[in-house]
Amino acid sequence: MTTSTTSVSDSASIRVATLDDLPAIERLLRAAELPTDGVAGIVKQHAANFVVAEVRDADTDRPSLVGVAGLEVCCDNALLRSVAVRPEWRQHGVGRTLVQRLVCEAESRGIHALFLLTMTAEHYFPRFGFERIERGEVPPEIAATLEFKSACPASAVAMVKPLG
Repeated sequence: MTTSTTSVSDSASIRVATLDDLPAIERLLRAAELPTDGVAGIVKQHAANFVVAEVRDADTDRPSLVGVAGLEVCCDNALLRSVAVRPEWRQHGVGRTLVQRLVCEAESRGIHALFLLTMTAEHYFPRFGFERIERGEVPPEIAATLEFKSACPASAVAMVKPLG
């Protein structure tokens, strides 16, 4: 993944994650009530599979993460996972920019399709070309991920976006 930084608004920027971001990533996911299962392993082995949105904290002038999204690459497919944005940064294009960046990254890597599970955002992801599918239609390597096996309930909606 390229290491460039993309501006989302006047004060938020998108960049690839680093291992140092792991605690903040996990806090964001827990706050959004998303599973953290497997995230630490991915970030430790392939931190660049996650992208984060950060802003400068006005009080401390230190960077603070306000959004995250990740890819879990499985053979020729990938799982789009862990898309979370702090509530006060929603409706500012942060989530859209994170997802678009990972879709472009997956396409550039030659990934055949992106899959995801969601409990709350079934109506959000079609704008990126995702379509609802039955969980049984998911390839075995995606179904074998922690997110599919145990982190998300069986009632979570499965979606796919075929890539070129």
